Amino acid sequence: MRAHAVLPSPVGPLTVVADDGALVRLYLSPPGPEADLGVRDDAALAAVAGQLGEYLAGAREAFDLPLRPLGSGFELAVWDELTRIPYGRTTTYGAVARAVGLPGGAQAVGLACGRNPLAVVVPCHRVVGADGGLVGFGGGLARKRFLLDLEQREDRLF
Repeated sequence: MRAHAVLPSPVGPLTVVADDGALVRLYLSPPGPEADLGVRDDAALAAVAGQLGEYLAGAREAFDLPLRPLGSGFELAVWDELTRIPYGRTTTYGAVARAVGLPGGAQAVGLACGRNPLAVVVPCHRVVGADGGLVGFGGGLARKRFLLDLEQREDRLF
């Protein structure tokens, strides 16, 4: 069964979609009419809401949720590599490309990051340009900056 919830957040409303209990999509912007959201069921997505709330409050550094992103084999490999980037750290598109066995594939990694259906939970915001600059984030660079700043806060609870 597919279900969704709309969650308030400091970066705007987040629409989360689960299929049979696994998170399949997180929209940073309102989804279009073609999106397959399923029924609205806030209770079914309470764990997702709780963990996102904790993360956005600076009280959670990693997510423990069943995930089922849909993508090509390469995209899945990139997204898996993104989950290995430690909280509060960044890496480059080139470094991710090398890690997934495609040296020189920074642009391909950028495209895969742009197709990441689980932004925030699969932290594509932690990937920056070769010079350390903020580039490419489907949710907009202001949201990317917010998420990176959140992870750099020195007044976190722990």
